[in-house]
Amino acid sequence: MLLCGSIYSHTPSPLKAPISLLFLCLLLIPVSGRCDPVPGIAMHGEPAQAPGFTHFSYANPDAPKGGRLVLAKRGSFDSLNPLIVKGVSAEGIREYVYESLLARAYDEPFSLYGLIADSVETPDDRSFVEFTLNPDAKFSDGKPITVDDVVFSFELLRDHGRPNHRSYYQKVSKVEKIGDRKVKFTFDASGDREMPLIMGLMPVLPRHLIDPEAFEKTSFVPPIGSGPYTVAEVKPGQSISLKRDPNYWGANLPVTRGQFNFDEIRYDYYRDSGSLFEAFKAGAIDARPEDDPTRWTEGYNIPPVRDGRIGKEEFPVAVSAGMSAFVFNTRRPFFADQRVREALIKLFDFEWINRTLYHGQYARTESYFARSGLSSHGRAADEKEKALLAPYAGEVKPKIMEGTFAFPVSDGTGENREGRKEALVLLEQAGYRLEKGKLRDKQGQPVSFEILAATRAEERLLLTYARALKQVGIDARIRQVDSAQYQRRKLTYDYDMLQYDWPVSLSPGNEQFFRWGSDAAMTEGTYNYAGVKSAGVDAMIKALLEANDSESFVAAVRALDRLLLSGDYVVPLFHLPTQWLAYWKRLKRPADTPLYGYQIDTWWSEPSL
Repeated sequence: MLLCGSIYSHTPSPLKAPISLLFLCLLLIPVSGRCDPVPGIAMHGEPAQAPGFTHFSYANPDAPKGGRLVLAKRGSFDSLNPLIVKGVSAEGIREYVYESLLARAYDEPFSLYGLIADSVETPDDRSFVEFTLNPDAKFSDGKPITVDDVVFSFELLRDHGRPNHRSYYQKVSKVEKIGDRKVKFTFDASGDREMPLIMGLMPVLPRHLIDPEAFEKTSFVPPIGSGPYTVAEVKPGQSISLKRDPNYWGANLPVTRGQFNFDEIRYDYYRDSGSLFEAFKAGAIDARPEDDPTRWTEGYNIPPVRDGRIGKEEFPVAVSAGMSAFVFNTRRPFFADQRVREALIKLFDFEWINRTLYHGQYARTESYFARSGLSSHGRAADEKEKALLAPYAGEVKPKIMEGTFAFPVSDGTGENREGRKEALVLLEQAGYRLEKGKLRDKQGQPVSFEILAATRAEERLLLTYARALKQVGIDARIRQVDSAQYQRRKLTYDYDMLQYDWPVSLSPGNEQFFRWGSDAAMTEGTYNYAGVKSAGVDAMIKALLEANDSESFVAAVRALDRLLLSGDYVVPLFHLPTQWLAYWKRLKRPADTPLYGYQIDTWWSEPSL
């Protein structure tokens, strides 16, 4: 069988950031050759939208256009290119300027609909994918998007892009131009069923404007893309303004209704979260996602909240909470010993920290896919998981396999005596001894390491943890650095420990290799900050990519979860059960919230009277 498709008209369209969306009708062609129309392509199962839908349920098709949205980021930026390793890119370029062949729907786990491509074709084994370009698709300078642009973008990102692009696109064994509007990507024998969707999400860049030899250099030259916004003004390191393109090629398609409503989107940069929050309270910022329970509980007791000018809302979210953690750099000798890592996990007193620092608002993260059905926590491995894990049985802890494992629970007093006792036993087994208040190695040298911090909020939590480490004689030094230095050290794995969040969708895929794959462990610029090198982990990621039904996919993800938990690569922290957002009520929003939480691109400004 083939999945193929074409839109009902050539009127273009976009979706929510990060990528716009164009209506796609896919046809299922059986052996008889007869086609029945369906509206998209899903990683597993069928896409949700039926042919002829007028708009997504989480968008208001009657939303007015106009106004300005001001958002904020902490830190700075020194580049306008989000597709390379070098530099820190400004916000908004990938989300609003560049577009892909296909784009996500945010009320489905992982479904894509057409954007630059108005048709797609892939066989049951997903060994290749063909895209037919929409003849109306064009860049903001008026040049049409061609197959040559698509091939150029593929080769450019494969050879000069970020490590994730280089890694994914190496699985393309051949790319072919088939006529004026069609391009075909043939994949290698890896069996990666996500590749048609990965290629569908590839950003398409203008061949006529980019020099491949200069692509990897940082630049403040405003990029040209095909998205709904263009770069209007850049103040290096301070702000970037994007203007809605009045000639946007995809402005009139049904799937764009109710989206990209602001005439201008501006990102202002602040050096610290305190000054950012003060700017929000003063009305200089329109909306602020919040993740600080203390500030959420106490910091918004201000007149604009009390009189209703600022709204505080908790939005439901059905996607995994992911993993927020203190990350051990296992490339360092001290953290290479799993007994050391397990000991340090036992020293984290969640109950006391949650009560004293966070008003009890958090839930402990017990899985890399917490808050979702992909989590292995509290579930015994089923037969599919057992079969997948059989060759790697020695890598999975029995309690994690049985679904009975849980992280230590303290009495909440801050003493954590049991945790210290168990940690010292493990450290002694690893060859360390507590002597005169110092933990010492076999040569008698005291144990000391640095924990890298990016924000004051991180520093506060890390200092609390460092005090717990001191109770077993470990000198953990907290070092907060500026955002540019933090980014450089993170990319080159120049740290002992750091705090990091790995968000997760409802359909984890190739990015898992980039986070946990053995090859990524030694490749600069990946998200494998822990340095995970495990044959079992590699095999489970491969299995989830090869899964052709939901049951096999879920089994592979849960098996991956069990291996990562068993490896003690991080100190899992905590997560919020909902999304918190504070915003000035001059912003309006649709009634419905999709699986992935609120989508700011479906909001609009209150019309001026």
